[in-house]
Amino acid sequence: MTMAINFIRASIIYVFLLLIIRLMGKRQIGEMQPFEFIVTIVIADLVCIPMSDVSIPLLYGVSATLAVFIIHQFLTLLDKAGNGFKGVLSGKPSVVINKNGVDFNELKKNNLDVSDLIENMRILGYFSLDSVCYAIYEANGNLSAVEKENPDFEPNVPYAIIKHGKLDKNNYLRLDLEEGRLNSLLNENGIKSVKDVGVFTVDGNGRYYLQAYKKPYVTGYLGFKEKKW
Repeated sequence: MTMAINFIRASIIYVFLLLIIRLMGKRQIGEMQPFEFIVTIVIADLVCIPMSDVSIPLLYGVSATLAVFIIHQFLTLLDKAGNGFKGVLSGKPSVVINKNGVDFNELKKNNLDVSDLIENMRILGYFSLDSVCYAIYEANGNLSAVEKENPDFEPNVPYAIIKHGKLDKNNYLRLDLEEGRLNSLLNENGIKSVKDVGVFTVDGNGRYYLQAYKKPYVTGYLGFKEKKW
């Protein structure tokens, strides 16, 4: 008997949730804004308790979910109204790559680092930081990019040698550079030390992307005799 009651209660909750999610719109199913993500988590918690505990009236979970739905609809209206509400509720897009290269301040504002940026660019199919002229983290967390016209390089997976002023020793050993070559490269570009470098990547062909804080990026080749990887 108890199993039958639980089955019926779970079925009712499922159908009710399906209706609520459909009423919230397609964006709720696909790319959620921050306040929509919170609503989804709250609703999940609200329906779990009456679904599993038969001593709690099912109406409690339904009424609480309806209340959250009404709040969601109100916030959605504010989000669409503009006048600053959208920026507060959903956040704003951040341009993390511009004509000068990576914007480290924008990365920091969004609690991201160079590794996150490189990973998301690979997901989009870009294997080098200078293969795009602009990259934007949208309010929903997705990365959008504007590809450069006629890129002058052959795509190859780069390794991050320096990230936010810190040398990745494992990746550095992959390069097998002559002693002092890295320091010479930094000095040639007016960079005093590794701590001043925001990002330095090198691909298997020896092509590098080097950018110090508050400076435009530079690219070049380390002059490998043969492909490293």
